[in-house]
Amino acid sequence: MSKTTVREGVSVDQARAEGPPRSVGGSRALALLLVITGAAGLLASWVITIDKFKLLEDPNFTPGCSLNPVVSCGNIMKSDQASAFGFPNPMLGLVTYAIVIGVGMSLLGRATFPRWYWLTFNVGTLFGVGFCTWLMYQSLYNINSLCLWCSLAWVATIVMFWTVTAFNVRHGFLPAPGWLKGFLGEFAWVLPVLHIGIIGMLILTRWWDFWTS
Repeated sequence: MSKTTVREGVSVDQARAEGPPRSVGGSRALALLLVITGAAGLLASWVITIDKFKLLEDPNFTPGCSLNPVVSCGNIMKSDQASAFGFPNPMLGLVTYAIVIGVGMSLLGRATFPRWYWLTFNVGTLFGVGFCTWLMYQSLYNINSLCLWCSLAWVATIVMFWTVTAFNVRHGFLPAPGWLKGFLGEFAWVLPVLHIGIIGMLILTRWWDFWTS
């Protein structure tokens, strides 16, 4: 019986011996997910940036997503944490989410990228999810307000991080045991759903009295 090939003229055993392929493209599903999550993050960043400029012009301006004492984008925008790097945070999002869209569009065009590119992209999403985690903590426990547009950016970043990480693990760009590769091959959706679910529970319990009153 002949050996199944993973690339033209390359057997499974040979592919394993060679290690991860030098250049890999993503599926259409991955490409579309990056475009959609990047667009969601870009939209959130754009709206927050516009409202931030309006707030700078008029300190009494009330953003449209300031709905009540808890869901109050204005409180978030006026906080010190909203300019963690010396400029409004959403301006960083305008750049980074646009890059994500660019990667997704490249994959739709059947582009392939080397291992270092995918790992660099993964590091970028790791920074994004880490920064979002810090902002979540600040929002829930220090600023004591929630921004709906920020929440959209959080969800988009979480989904893209876990999706890119799962992709890198499955293709051998990140070292992982066989069972983890198999799990991420079948159930990659579990990790972002669990991550977002935990954040949802934290938001629910943080203002439980307000939601139930």
